[in-house]
Amino acid sequence: MSTQNNKPNVTLTTLRNIKQRGEKFACLTAYDACFASILSRAGVDLLLVGDSLGMVLQGHDSTLPVTMEDMIYHTHCVKRGNQGALLMADLPFMSYASEAQTLENAAALMRAGAHIVKLEGGAWIANSGKLLAERGIPVCAHMGLTPQSVNRIGGFHVQGRDPKQAQAIVEEALLLQEAGASLLLLECVPRELAKKVTESLDIPVIGIGAGPDTTAQIMVLHDVLGISPISPKFVKNFLLDSTNGIPGAIENYVKAVKEQSFPAAEHCFN
Repeated sequence: MSTQNNKPNVTLTTLRNIKQRGEKFACLTAYDACFASILSRAGVDLLLVGDSLGMVLQGHDSTLPVTMEDMIYHTHCVKRGNQGALLMADLPFMSYASEAQTLENAAALMRAGAHIVKLEGGAWIANSGKLLAERGIPVCAHMGLTPQSVNRIGGFHVQGRDPKQAQAIVEEALLLQEAGASLLLLECVPRELAKKVTESLDIPVIGIGAGPDTTAQIMVLHDVLGISPISPKFVKNFLLDSTNGIPGAIENYVKAVKEQSFPAAEHCFN
């Protein structure tokens, strides 16, 4: 297992500098102390305590049942194992429906150890993002396929294939950056759209199912290890080629992202 102990902690400044140099960084979900240690030591730059835990840990068919108590508990766990990665935590479904809720719940995640919180949505979360950023809480905006809106959008479908929707995503991404977002996550959008958004923004863009042109890649840990019950088009099992078990699989993933061999054409939507 490689170690990151002699490296400085990853910060938002670190990630901005990576974007400015035209390089890539690697992100993965983490839900407990043990995996947080393995991932951060293997070179993962950003750990996401994702509400995806509702599906991969709790067995739900969506992320909607996940509570703030769940997110706080798992953020505490990941913080204890983290070895220098930037720690991001999701605000779960209906936890940022009002200004008071947004501030209270984001503060709870920061107290639990998060360095940045993630909100799903487009232009409508701009005020929430501005509210948090002005109070010292960094924000990652999550656009494209937003799992908390699965019932509204009618399932887990690629977003932004329609030209009007694609243009709206670009415009709303710029609005969210102006409102103070420090990062943007794009999920399940065509490669061409993700490239345009990445080139249009000054902040780093993290992609999942968004092609290789974003500043970074993120995957669900269970997908990287090939143990998820489903295997979307954009997923690759990195455990298959590992000669060092799970730590080796994570190192392979980090290397593939930073050398830009993942995602490949077969993992992209056009």
